[in-house]
Amino acid sequence: MNDSQIEAAARLWFRMLRLHTRMNTAVARRVKEIGLSVPQCDVLTTLTEREGISQQDLAERLYVTKGNISGLIDRLADAGLVERRTFEFDRRSHAIFLSAAGRRLALEAIRIQETFVAETLGRLSREQLNAFEGLLIATRDIVRDNEARRANGSAAAKSSSASQSPRRGTT
Repeated sequence: MNDSQIEAAARLWFRMLRLHTRMNTAVARRVKEIGLSVPQCDVLTTLTEREGISQQDLAERLYVTKGNISGLIDRLADAGLVERRTFEFDRRSHAIFLSAAGRRLALEAIRIQETFVAETLGRLSREQLNAFEGLLIATRDIVRDNEARRANGSAAAKSSSASQSPRRGTT
């Protein structure tokens, strides 16, 4: 990779970050009008796709910690938007379900997001959308590959250093 390519990639990176922030801010403002934060909206809308999942599974789907999801679920339950139900097979874990009010709010949040998408990305041509999606998928695959290589490299380095460490009690 030459300097001009690195410069172009860095410029694109910063534009993506700024666009992501701008889009998140716009959506956050809109869902705030119905009384939700973006993380609360994420939980509710995710539950419209799959109810009855554990807090751990929900945290993994949303790329947050179990501690973060626990506080969110507490607040949503206190507001009457979700319900915790114990699993028959494990009384320590809870399945998360939408209440009727939570479902109505989730569907409103989805409508808000669909409207935002229509007003923004929806203004791109079919060809632009296809090209954009192709670039996003290619970039996602590169990031996944790099992360897998780093993880494998870290595991191999740990394994190698463990096997090369001196043994105690031998001469």
